[in-house]
Amino acid sequence: MPNSLRIALHNDSDTDQLFAYITGLAIQQGARRCFLRPDGSTLYFPSGPPRIGTPLAEDCAIPLGAPGNSVTVTIPQIAGGRIWVSRGPKKLTFLLNPAGGGAAALVEPSVLNPSDPNRDVDFGFAEFTLDGAQIYANVSFVDFVPRVPIGLLLHCGPRGGTVQRVAGTAPDGVERLAEKLREQAAADGWPWDKLIVHERGTQTVLRVLSPTHGDAAGARFAGYFEAYVDAVLRHYAPAHQGGGGATLHIDTQAGPGVVSGTADLSSSGRFTIGGEPFGRPTTADILGCNSGPFTTGPSPLRNAVIPRLAAAFARSALLETARHPSGPETFYRFRGPGRGGGGGEVVVTNHYARLVHEVAVVDGRGYAFAYDDVQPGGGEDQSGKVNAGDPVLLTVSVGESAQL
Repeated sequence: MPNSLRIALHNDSDTDQLFAYITGLAIQQGARRCFLRPDGSTLYFPSGPPRIGTPLAEDCAIPLGAPGNSVTVTIPQIAGGRIWVSRGPKKLTFLLNPAGGGAAALVEPSVLNPSDPNRDVDFGFAEFTLDGAQIYANVSFVDFVPRVPIGLLLHCGPRGGTVQRVAGTAPDGVERLAEKLREQAAADGWPWDKLIVHERGTQTVLRVLSPTHGDAAGARFAGYFEAYVDAVLRHYAPAHQGGGGATLHIDTQAGPGVVSGTADLSSSGRFTIGGEPFGRPTTADILGCNSGPFTTGPSPLRNAVIPRLAAAFARSALLETARHPSGPETFYRFRGPGRGGGGGEVVVTNHYARLVHEVAVVDGRGYAFAYDDVQPGGGEDQSGKVNAGDPVLLTVSVGESAQL
């Protein structure tokens, strides 16, 4: 049972202006919001601030030193943790808001707010939870792909002899992603290129946003998935409604086992799976995976179906096979009309997620949407996670020279 864990923060960049921050909820301290201090062993618990937007009382940046240097810290059990990294002379800014009862609400760095003080900072993060059962950590691109590469290496088992790796983004991963999104925008007329964020006043790519947050960058995808949703509903609707008569099978990978369902074309269309109704999803529902029919609730069955159904929609896999979760050979393949319907057929899918896996990351792994960890039993991990109940050392490699 891990009560603490050593984390090695390794500078694999070409600069000594590299900083790390570790945040989360201290499990053994009543789940209080905390930062790891730069001494690498003690926690800072922010107290309730007097006003909105109050700076932290302590500088919690952990300098990683010269290129090639490694700084080892020790964390206690932490839930909802993030290991933030920033590169350049400007450190990350974390702010506090009053939360009532003397508590503090943390305002984390945002890539969506144009007035956020971190708007022009090159930063990214990995996510983790260390509890009494295991360490679980992953690289995350659900919100954006940063320019600074981050990879993970977990030593676990007796004397740390077992090793798990997640390579993270390639040295030129964000540039390759940006170029492919420009090509996709030219091919289908949708604003994939507007997801690219440049350094202010330059054409240097700073990060690429997820289409979930496209509105913040003027990249509006309303209506994008509607033709695909129509095709899926028709495929699984009964013949007497003019449908294909197919039956959808979803392995909940939990107590309910495999549940089946069909679509109903009456009204606006919906699925009924295992007796649970799932309304017609919009493009925003599919990109975000947490609204409309994908809103969780009190039903364990429904909550088990949601990740698998949402992932199948996000990966455009529902017409490739009727059994889900499915493997990568079924992902990102649906062809439908281009924008305006006059440009021939194009692939209609979450191209951001597709290209994250194809060109941005070294080993094809990393969360590109919220349920990117969905996979069939024994299937290939897409999410870029490491986990173990007997961890010894987690290494976080930051920079283009990582050799994971």
